[in-house]
Amino acid sequence: MLYLPNEEGQGLVEYALIIVLVAIVVIAVLTLLGNQLQNVFNRITNALAPTS
Repeated sequence: MLYLPNEEGQGLVEYALIIVLVAIVVIAVLTLLGNQLQNVFNRITNALAPTS
């Protein structure tokens, strides 16, 4: 009989590592571009605000 290693939990660990890496990248991008993104959203909000 062939020996098949037990790899049932391996996929979950790999997906968790990918999610952690993506989260780190997102946090880094938001940290670096946070002020610029805030300025863009503020301009959009001001453009959509009704003028009186």
